[in-house]
Amino acid sequence: MEKMARVMATGVFDIIHLGHIYYLQEAKKYGDELIVVVANDETVRKRKHEPIMPAEERRKIVEALKPVDKAVVGYADDYFRIVEEIKPDIIALGYDQHFEGLEEELRKRGIKAKVVRCGKYEDSDLNKTRKIIEKIRSMSSLYKQDEENRHS
Repeated sequence: MEKMARVMATGVFDIIHLGHIYYLQEAKKYGDELIVVVANDETVRKRKHEPIMPAEERRKIVEALKPVDKAVVGYADDYFRIVEEIKPDIIALGYDQHFEGLEEELRKRGIKAKVVRCGKYEDSDLNKTRKIIEKIRSMSSLYKQDEENRHS
């Protein structure tokens, strides 16, 4: 019997958008099982921004997505501990994910996973969480005006 290929993908997944869906669909093509590591809140604060939703809620949403077989929350103290637990055959990175020294650290720990890079979703202007947040911010004045007009 042929061994199933286990693929691991990672991300924050704070506001799910088409860029995330595309990334996870692409990652799933590399194997039979897709396990997604959702960044814990401490890591999100340190590397990106204050998380909008807590990690466990983000994990549940990600796990409900069609390409995902399982989602777990990563560790704050050692990013590679979860990789050692999952034992992926392939680690699929998003087009904009940067992990300096990733392959070297994997080798040091005896993890033989192949690292691949997924492409970028180009069919939408709102393919990144930051872009969505900026659009909401820019539209907030419109919502305020609508609210004021309703009450006047």
